Amino acid sequence: MRPGPSWVRGLLLVPMLAGGLACAEEEGIDPPVPLFGEVPIRYPIALWDRDVEGEVLVRVLVNELGAVDSVEVLEPSLYQAFDSAAVRGAKDLRFEPARQGDKRVTVWAQVPVHFTKKPRSPGVP
Repeated sequence: MRPGPSWVRGLLLVPMLAGGLACAEEEGIDPPVPLFGEVPIRYPIALWDRDVEGEVLVRVLVNELGAVDSVEVLEPSLYQAFDSAAVRGAKDLRFEPARQGDKRVTVWAQVPVHFTKKPRSPGVP
């Protein structure tokens, strides 16, 4: 068995509502918060083996239960394999749902996905 990634290293999940955080505050919406654990986005092995790194910005529709209903690529990387991996994996992300007051609401959030071979910093999920 050859060594390789089972997850994306250095993945950053910083959701932002599609209109931006300022828009969310104006509407009284608290954005969804990513639930960290095992990251479901897998680094494409062919790009891992070639030491290729990249970034993809996806937009996810987070429903009132914190699950992702839809995913779309907002800013693709230079590699289709990264874009596809980000979309596949983003479908399995989980969030604490967005809220408007006491009510859970469905919102779009932007999620940057960083494919990197650099080790994670201590304390970074």
